[in-house]
Order: sequence, then C-alpha cells, then structure tokens
Amino acid sequence: MQVYIHTFGCQMNMLDSDKMVALLSRAGHVRVDAPEEADVILVNTCSVRAKAVQKLYSLLGRLKDRRDIIVGVTGCVAQHEREALATRFPFIKLVMGPDAIPRIVTLLEEARHAPSVVVDVDFQEGLEYPFVAALPPESGTPVPTAFVTIQKGCDNHCAYCIVPTTRGAEVSRRPEEILAEVAELASRGVREVTLLGQNVNAYGKKAGFGTTFPELLRQVCAIEGIRRVRFTTSHPRDLSPELIAAHAELPELCPHIHLPVQSGSTRILRRMGRGYSREAYLDKVAALRDAVPGMAITTDFIVGYPGETERDFEETIDLLEQVRFDASFSFIFSPRPGTPAARLPDPIPRAEGTRRLIHLQAIQRTISTENNQQQVGTETTVLVDGTSRQGTGDVTGRTPENRTVNLAGSRELIGRFIRVRVTGASVNSLRGEQISS
Repeated sequence: MQVYIHTFGCQMNMLDSDKMVALLSRAGHVRVDAPEEADVILVNTCSVRAKAVQKLYSLLGRLKDRRDIIVGVTGCVAQHEREALATRFPFIKLVMGPDAIPRIVTLLEEARHAPSVVVDVDFQEGLEYPFVAALPPESGTPVPTAFVTIQKGCDNHCAYCIVPTTRGAEVSRRPEEILAEVAELASRGVREVTLLGQNVNAYGKKAGFGTTFPELLRQVCAIEGIRRVRFTTSHPRDLSPELIAAHAELPELCPHIHLPVQSGSTRILRRMGRGYSREAYLDKVAALRDAVPGMAITTDFIVGYPGETERDFEETIDLLEQVRFDASFSFIFSPRPGTPAARLPDPIPRAEGTRRLIHLQAIQRTISTENNQQQVGTETTVLVDGTSRQGTGDVTGRTPENRTVNLAGSRELIGRFIRVRVTGASVNSLRGEQISS
C-alpha cells in the first residue's frame, strides 16, 4: 500500500513517524509525499496544546469523503481520546497510541479487513517496553545527524501537562541497546546524535541498570565516529551537578541545553508543580555557564497561567532578560482535559494572555538578534546537514551551540564539518562563509 504520514508535534513525534515509515517499508509498503496518492493516511498527533488538536480535527474534516482509503490516527491524541475519536470521526479505521508503534504493520493489516475501528492504546511499562531501534532510511541516503530514543514518559506530573497521560510513566531503555544503535548509526556515517526522551535527565533512575544519564553520555561520546552529542528535553529539577560537570569534561557534548523554565515567578512555578524555584533555576544556569563559558541555553515559557498576576509576568520578563536565552518557545496557557491546571480558578482572559505573549516574544527576538550579532566576525565549526530553507541554493548547518548557519555551497558539503567565518546575523540564523574543511 501507499502510505502518507502527516506529523504534528515534537521531535519525539517526528522520530516516531520515521520509525513507522521504516517498519512499513520493511513490510513492502511505500511512503508517498502527497495524500492524493495514498491508500493509507496516518496522522501522528500531539495533544500538548489545544491548537495542535484543532489542526488534527480540521485535517480529519477534510478527509471525511475519502472513503477509498484507510485513515489512521496515531500518537498522543489517539492515546488520550481512544474510541471517542472514532465516534466523532466514524470513517477512521485505526486508532493507535505511541506504545503500539512496533505493531504498526499488523495493526494496519487488521484495519484493512476489520468491520469496525481497530484500537490499540495499551501502555507497555517497565523493562518489557519495546523500543524500536533506528532503521535504515528508505533511500539509503547517508545522513549526518540522527535521533536516538533513550527514555519515554514522565513521572513529574506538572499540573498543566498531559504527557504522563499520553506517554505514560518513565521508562528507560537499556544502555547496551542505545550504544549498539549509536554505533550502527556511526557506521552509516552519522556524526551527530541527539538523545531523546520526555525527561532525559531522569534516565536510569528507576530502571536498575546502574547507569546514570551522565554515565550514558560518557559512553555515547566514546563511540568511534561520533563527534557531537546532544539531548532533549531536560527538566530543571533533575539537572544534576554530574550532568553539568559532563558538559565541561566531554568535548563531544555540545555546549547547548534546552532547559524549560515555563515561568520566572516562584509562586506560579509552585502552582505549576514544577518542583523548583526561580532562584534554583538561576543557580543552575549560573553553574552551567561557569562550567562552560558561552553555553547556549534555550527554554520554554507559558504565559497567562491561571492566577498569573502582572507582577508574576514581570518576573518572567526579568528572568528572560537576566538569562538572555538564545531562543525560546512560548505559548499562552492551554488547558488540557484531565489535568489539574484545567480546574484552577482565576483564568487569565485570552486578550491579556495574547498581550503578554506578544510582549515576551518581542523581547526574545531582540535578545536573539543581539546574541547572534555578537557572533559576527567569529569563526566556528559547522556540520552541514542539508540545503537551506531560504531557497537560495545555499547549504545549511549548525554550530556546536545549535545555531543555524546558512552559506554558499553545494550538496557535496552535506555531512562534512567545515570551518566557517560568521559574516551576518538575523533573529533566527547566521550567515557564514567557508574557511576550510
């Protein structure tokens, strides 16, 4: 069958889609780039914010007359809404949670012949959870970067977050499996790996492996051929002194961390159930930058959280200006069904939430631009990983700090580390020229 996959959401979802494509390809199915060409349309969903769910409903509404195809919904919305999703959209043939990915081939075959919707939303907990190893790309084209899942789920239960409901409890992958996958990727020409999990800092804490996250990083960094290692996402509460020390000691570990703060107000952090204060977060940022001068830090913000006063918001702005994040992802609070925050009193009017978001994003754009302008005239090493999205015929790559650099060059540069002099800067990227390879 010809399969089209549409993905909403985070890097974990994108990797999940790649895994489904690889498993389906092994079974003889073919991925297509247009839904009009498909026998099967799979929508891999995100439920972290209401907007992503609304986009799903809009897409499904456009598919309701495609009676000649199999429509399946996978991912977090499928996990959360289950049979109700098929009740609302009765043409759906498959509803499948994230833990069912290893069974995608048999589930799709079942959906082809079943008289009603096929639903698989069972969680696989503990050490029996079947992590799907990375599979060779369909085309066999070498790629210089890759994602590797090391952990799934989260035990933090922040008041606003639906992830524990849709992804389940924390489960860590066996270290020997991770190392074998990274070694295999390195043998295929991958030079940079990003270790993925809902809370990578908690890796191994309850698994009994005897391997902590910093220890895993040391082992991954030691694999021949791997020159850069990244990870996401980190919870500030679990950012340990050992992990900070690893950043200082491991040259392969990139000097960048995504460390979601969500709010600069200790009062709001407490209402969110984040488990740290404003001061504790700032102390960890200081420790990171003491260990690695020039450490790039990115973050997430939620504005308009129930009960957030103007003073609380001003504290968030103050923290943003103190830390001077290289970039941030910021959103208006979106109540998710079944979370404690959805029941909190004192909701912030939408118009006020929008005002606060616009104000925060404007300050972040100024800081990001200034941070990037400070790079002009410096030299850095870029791993070229693709062609530029700007449509100029250029190539693009990333610095160790995860800054995007666009420069003149041909596709033959993809996969190579090159020395670059930074010649220009904008809010989201740098412009450079090659010095040497």
